[in-house]
Amino acid sequence: MGNTIILNENSESIQYLLKKDSHLKILFNLIGEISYTLYTDSYEFLVNTIIGQMLSNKVADIISNRLLDLCKGHVSPEKVIKLSYSELKNIGISNSKIIYIMNLTNSVLNNEIDFESFTTKNNLEIEQSLQKIKGIGKWSSKMYLIFVLGKNDVLPYEDMAFIQAYSWLYNTNKTDKKSIINKCKKWGKYSSVAARYLYKALDLGYTKAKFSQYKKK
Repeated sequence: MGNTIILNENSESIQYLLKKDSHLKILFNLIGEISYTLYTDSYEFLVNTIIGQMLSNKVADIISNRLLDLCKGHVSPEKVIKLSYSELKNIGISNSKIIYIMNLTNSVLNNEIDFESFTTKNNLEIEQSLQKIKGIGKWSSKMYLIFVLGKNDVLPYEDMAFIQAYSWLYNTNKTDKKSIINKCKKWGKYSSVAARYLYKALDLGYTKAKFSQYKKK
């Protein structure tokens, strides 16, 4: 894992968002300072992202930890390529995801993807590079931008956790792509920062009660 990043009232991104969105101001007052650490292992992150597709975080973590054990503490392409289909199947990885993980693994080993080159590419170029690998789509590439590269301007409207928290924040059932983009346009270059606070609200259980309850406090 990389360096820890702290978000609080002194952060430029937070100051910007609080001026632009009254709902986020209430959310920030509720949660306060948060910190996070970016992933430094691109390959392992993407493998875990593939595993996590359409699964709850709890189930995904269990399977990812099983794979970590199989790889003796470090999930690398050199170790994964040596695992048999049955070994991967036995720890709970589906047939399609085994194929996707091997697609990624071969792409890395064959130098078809160069994570180092992403430092000189924009978001769209990075997404396009990742999505050339079958099994990595829009959602996976956006998660990579946010949680590995630390991009602040990514709006993860494909992510179910984000959608759930977004729906709670604005008390709306309009969660289609167009509606979310229009509503969140005011977040601008700090969309990922706002998303992190929504994820935090979900993790802390705040979304179990109506947002209007917190507005009154």
